[in-house]
Amino acid sequence: MSRNEQQQSNISVTSPFIVKMCVIIFLVTFVKGSLLVALLPVYMENILGLSVTTVGVAFALQYLGDNLFRSPFGLLMGKIGYRWTMTGALLLIIAAVTMIIYAEDAISLTFACLILGIGTSPLWPVTMTGISELAGATANGGSGAAMGAVEMASLAGMGIGPIAVNFLMDHGGYSYRSSFFVLVGCAAAVAVLALLLPSRIGSSAPHAVRTPGGEASSAPGGASRNPLRSLQRTLKGVRSSIKVSRLLFPALFLQAFAIGLMTPVVTLFAHAELHVTPNQYSLLLIAGGGITVAALIPAGRLVDRIGTSIFLSAGFLLAACSLAFFSTVRWLPLAFIAVALVGISYALILPAWNAFVAQQVPKEERGAVWGLFLTLQGFGMVAGPVISGRLWDEAGHSAPFLASACVMLLLFGLHLLIVRRTKLRLGRELQR
Repeated sequence: MSRNEQQQSNISVTSPFIVKMCVIIFLVTFVKGSLLVALLPVYMENILGLSVTTVGVAFALQYLGDNLFRSPFGLLMGKIGYRWTMTGALLLIIAAVTMIIYAEDAISLTFACLILGIGTSPLWPVTMTGISELAGATANGGSGAAMGAVEMASLAGMGIGPIAVNFLMDHGGYSYRSSFFVLVGCAAAVAVLALLLPSRIGSSAPHAVRTPGGEASSAPGGASRNPLRSLQRTLKGVRSSIKVSRLLFPALFLQAFAIGLMTPVVTLFAHAELHVTPNQYSLLLIAGGGITVAALIPAGRLVDRIGTSIFLSAGFLLAACSLAFFSTVRWLPLAFIAVALVGISYALILPAWNAFVAQQVPKEERGAVWGLFLTLQGFGMVAGPVISGRLWDEAGHSAPFLASACVMLLLFGLHLLIVRRTKLRLGRELQR
């Protein structure tokens, strides 16, 4: 590629589309983080008197809606463009939060969570497709800075949302209902902003739709809309991808499953066992999430320099130990130490895990294999909250965290086996 072509492919993070999408991502994850982390677990158990199993099912439906509707929204985006796809989805988020305000039973609340997941599902397909098109549809066309910007917007929204609503409830005298109305206002503001998105980027070319599998398809094509043919292509691609270790499939499920086990109960644990105020809980979030975000960039650079194995081994072991430690803590200062250790462990795991998985994917079948990987991770996020709620209700408040710790130990072993098998396979290939 010539220097001129490289300059044309580079995406400025200050381009109007990227700026608008960063604001939309921040506000959507602000609303989602506020609901899932700070408000809904306590509201559903303490105000509505629902079991934690019901909380887990509601969370699982939210993740299910988010995962199942990404591809349909990707196809819809090819027909009606970015603007109306995102606006329609954000109207669903407004409807979901409004339903939560007036819901009084488990069925209506779990249905509202499903609608919330559906409403958030086109966020990343729209973002990824837009960035790909801005980069000139090249594989690595200067999109790194743009992807970094949207990832930071997502992390910021997910972290700031719970802290902000906890502050409103602790210092502003807000009730749960009034906090929900604030989130409705945020969602309405995002819907207005979505109206400013372009309908298309590059109107002369057919619109490329990026599915969660990473395949680009032209919207007008009839074959690309057939989900059965798409599934057949995916399975055929995976069968031909012999170089992907089969142990990676359960590892992908378990990595997301470990996170899903903690999602619906971490707030409940903090209130029930640590007796924290909303302000203290915000400080716990900062201790864990802040350390993770701060350590991600240096950890990622070190992964690039010295490889993934030592980071994953250390990260999985530290996560297992710190989660087991957190499950036994009943004194707030020790909880801060445990949460900080969990944050450090995830800072070690996340960049190394992404790089490790990318190394396992054969270039010739990248789209098909990534599609399966994302599906497996989605199932892990759906199953985790359901199992977590049952463990909380039937085995005790520490059980979900101990289960997550055990999953981390299992991941440690699976990672070592995958590395060993990969080395043996490469050795055999070199001997040929």
